[in-house]
Amino acid sequence: MLDPGAPKKHFERRLSALRDERFGWISHWTDLSDHIIPRRGRFLTHQSQDSNKGDKRNSKIIDPTGALASRTLASGMMAGITSPARPWFKLQPPDLEMMEYGPVRSWLDQVQQRLMTVFARSNVYNVLPVVYEELGVFGTGAMVVLDDDEDIIRAYPLTIGEYMIGNSRRLVVDTLYRELQMTVGQLVSEYGLERCTPATQALYRQGALDTWVNVVHACEPNDKRIANTPGARGMPYRSVHFETGAQEDQFLRVSGYEEFPAMCPRWHITGTDVYGRSPGMEALPDIKQLQVMAKRKAQAIDKMVNPPMTAPASLRHQAASILPGSITYLDISAAQAGQPAFRPAYEVNPRVQELMIDIQNKQADVKSAFYADLFLMLANSDRRQITAREIDERHEEKLLMLGPVLERLHDELLDPLIDRTVAIMARKQLLPPAPPELQGVELRVEYISMLAQAQRAVGTSSIRDYATFAIGLAGAKPDVLDKVDFDKMVDNYGMMIGVPSDVIRTQEQVDQIRAEKARQAQQAQAMQMAGAAAQTAETMANTPIGDQNGLERVMEGMGMPV
Repeated sequence: MLDPGAPKKHFERRLSALRDERFGWISHWTDLSDHIIPRRGRFLTHQSQDSNKGDKRNSKIIDPTGALASRTLASGMMAGITSPARPWFKLQPPDLEMMEYGPVRSWLDQVQQRLMTVFARSNVYNVLPVVYEELGVFGTGAMVVLDDDEDIIRAYPLTIGEYMIGNSRRLVVDTLYRELQMTVGQLVSEYGLERCTPATQALYRQGALDTWVNVVHACEPNDKRIANTPGARGMPYRSVHFETGAQEDQFLRVSGYEEFPAMCPRWHITGTDVYGRSPGMEALPDIKQLQVMAKRKAQAIDKMVNPPMTAPASLRHQAASILPGSITYLDISAAQAGQPAFRPAYEVNPRVQELMIDIQNKQADVKSAFYADLFLMLANSDRRQITAREIDERHEEKLLMLGPVLERLHDELLDPLIDRTVAIMARKQLLPPAPPELQGVELRVEYISMLAQAQRAVGTSSIRDYATFAIGLAGAKPDVLDKVDFDKMVDNYGMMIGVPSDVIRTQEQVDQIRAEKARQAQQAQAMQMAGAAAQTAETMANTPIGDQNGLERVMEGMGMPV
């Protein structure tokens, strides 16, 4: 019997409570999915059997502006926050003075490089855009990072509606319950036939391997943890899998995690809400209105091109056509009356131009809600020349609005991702031995992505302005430069713009270089003074004074033998 540390009723009760918490969001998420990204979302009940149906789901989309804007948001966040093409984070000790010590800096650089290699080898960079898109549309994204024998780590994206989350007392997500569907064949292959319910075993023996079965995966803090105990009972987080409708205490798998394996970022949180709000929610009314306006525009143009017609009753059973070159035989009495046999049922002259302008305004509102103008600026600019400073100057108000979102992403997505990956690498002994100064020390993560640097551009501009002001003032009062610590200024500026640490020399190296320069300057000065003295002596030796020369007279005056 598998022992999860809690009875199955505990997980079923909590599953029911989390369903109730999620219930109020389902209709909103469904609306967002229908009008923006129809293939996202699994809005299932525990009895549904439609996990992978390929039915049409975009019937409510006529104008695709919302879908394209959400795609732009996801791509822009990927490029601006976690681009695989450039470093987007740095590891630092809690005391920045330790960065002046060469072994500490070298070890941090090695760990950072190995982390970037692990991320590049795994599928993390394929999963993050999915998380960003769901985050922008639904307000909540989720992925699970697990240990992997081939790629060190493996990331699994979750879609809205198939999972439920819960907060800790600190309002940090620490609970994930997931309802998923697996075929009978998948269940037996993953967990073994003896762990499955009798109903599943019967289906397997009948050969119904492709029948769908509902499964629950629960991961939560292990309140029954026994520290230093091997196995699931000693893990900080417990994890269980079971079939819905299984007998009491019948689990497919019981395991645990040293770290919470799920990253569940929220775009914006109101109070103690578990799930987040999103740009998609703000844009949804405009997106719905766009569908109506696009339909009305198409109807108006259609009526202009192919208007509804009227005809005499005598032509009811006669061949008639309004195509170019065709002939319709008219009723003579109608022709004699001076009335055309065919004519529009009513005058059609819609103001399509005004409607187009209104549609364009709504499209602009949707794009603005998804920050498409900011991210398209990143995509359309020459990446070799664009700088964080330029982004800051051109879109300062957008960056101001993105600031809280970036901070939340750092806290709820990137920090847990890096912590989880470092812990897995440490357990696999893939990290170099840490220097004594960093033993048992919790490291800091500094984000140096393009958007993170743009957020800090205000700080770098103040440093530049201060340096320019001080240097300019030094023209009138040179000793004012004594107030400026240029070494600290260079170090701080380098950290703000994400300069690699191996580019900046340590204070010890700087002191050695300056000491060598001072020694060389002293030698040069001594040689210069010696040369000047030799020249003076030569001049005095060639200057006669009585029966002596100037050099002899000076030596005699000093009591030296001539």
